[in-house]
Amino acid sequence: MKRTMFLRFLIFFLTFSAGITLVGCSEDDTDFTDDVIEEDNDDIDPGTEDDFPGPTYADNYTGIASWQDRVQWNLANVHDPTVEKDGEYFYMYQTDASYGNAHEGNGHFPARRSKDLVEWEFMGAVFSEAPAWIKDSLNSKRAQMDPPLDPIENPNYGFWAPHIQKTGSTYRLYYSVVITNPIVGTDPNTSWTERAFIGLAESTDLSSNNWEDKGMVVSSVPDGVETYERDGGDDWSGYFKFNAIDPSFIETPNGEHWLIYGSWHSGIAAVQLNAETGKPNELNDLEDYGSRIAGRGNVNNNRWQGLEAPEIIYNEETGFYYLFLAYDELSVAYNTRVARSENIEGPYVGIDGANVTEGAEAWPMITHPYAFDGHPGWVGISHPSVFQDPESNQWFYSSQGRLPEGVPGINASNAVMMGHVRKIEWTSDGWPVVAPQRYADVPDTEITGEDIQGTWEVITLEYEYRNIQESSEVVFHEDNTLTGAINGSWSFDESSGILTVNDIELIVDDAWDWEASPRRTTITFTGLNEAGRSLWGKK
Repeated sequence: MKRTMFLRFLIFFLTFSAGITLVGCSEDDTDFTDDVIEEDNDDIDPGTEDDFPGPTYADNYTGIASWQDRVQWNLANVHDPTVEKDGEYFYMYQTDASYGNAHEGNGHFPARRSKDLVEWEFMGAVFSEAPAWIKDSLNSKRAQMDPPLDPIENPNYGFWAPHIQKTGSTYRLYYSVVITNPIVGTDPNTSWTERAFIGLAESTDLSSNNWEDKGMVVSSVPDGVETYERDGGDDWSGYFKFNAIDPSFIETPNGEHWLIYGSWHSGIAAVQLNAETGKPNELNDLEDYGSRIAGRGNVNNNRWQGLEAPEIIYNEETGFYYLFLAYDELSVAYNTRVARSENIEGPYVGIDGANVTEGAEAWPMITHPYAFDGHPGWVGISHPSVFQDPESNQWFYSSQGRLPEGVPGINASNAVMMGHVRKIEWTSDGWPVVAPQRYADVPDTEITGEDIQGTWEVITLEYEYRNIQESSEVVFHEDNTLTGAINGSWSFDESSGILTVNDIELIVDDAWDWEASPRRTTITFTGLNEAGRSLWGKK
């Protein structure tokens, strides 16, 4: 198994284990708003409703991170979420991950639900134990190797990255289970770790939390290019072709069913499924496991590519398939890229026209580590779930956000994982951008040009590995000029909600100021600059 398995194992289990004894022992349960000083109350957006009762739960949830406090979690302890709606509720499922490993011993693939995407109720887990077919399939494949390998009697499992999607009247939950044992021996520096499996469970009623497991869909598969022996810790040329984790599912407008999956090693794969079974028709040859639709760098020679967590949606209004990808390591550097194609199998290209299927860097980048004033910021913001409310047709982006490393007063602060839900907006040329503030179901107001005037915090999401992009002040003057971090001019079209800053179109919306003290409504903007980098603003 490729090296990222070992790295993920370390991140999820060693990092979180470092917090096991720390749950409930934080030196400070601040929500990062206590130190915010409002210097100019006149600068609060006059078009918002200041009595709106928005969410108040703290971003530092370490005081309630333990299992016995799960009824208070709301969006605490969320990682790799996937969201789908059933009836009046949105349902969220996730990787087995929590601060201090509070989830351990309480089932796999935790679930919660919400009527408004803001307040969430914890529901328990999908599985009480690992499905038996995983161990059986693993050891069957080991016995068929040349030479045959002994069975692993007690595999070490990781339960990662499910994906929920409705098709017809059935909800399919594709899920990842990895075996982190080395293929031979005990040292991951001398042997690649064992394979991963993607399984399928189905339900017709998410509120019941009853699932019928359908078994294996695909597994990691070797292609004969490399052996499973590793030549030390610097050997990144992995044994398996595609890594069977991070599944997502899409049903095309013409009724085809596709599984999109993969992580780091050899890129992202797409394989067509049987519409009735939700599985490939056969897995006899390497081609049956799918073809690569995205890579990073030299895809022909590099078997270690820093991208994962693929998710494809189809936007009927634009006529494009959009491939969302997580780039880089997950604890801090995680950032989200997008490419698009008119065909489900690609080629996928970025906003600069570069071919991501052939390994070009994907642009635009729509999330990146960032910080507004009054908060230490958020890092590790990716592995997105992209979904649409069937009633409002509004698109949303959901992922985890982690607190940065070394936040004062919080033990193992980077192991604090808060679920984030954000609106997705669409630029005039058909590219998705996400809101700079998390969704709070703020009522829409009539935003005027007068509301735009005043001081804003603005962030340009330039790519810097593991570095936080911090906000800078920009003043929008009454005479339509700008001073501060951006100079020039601005105009606002009240009918469309489009703010133009030096020829850059930005989408303005009502929002919840999570960093203010006390929190309050405000207005924000999001868009792309001429280089295809996201530009975020908050008044």
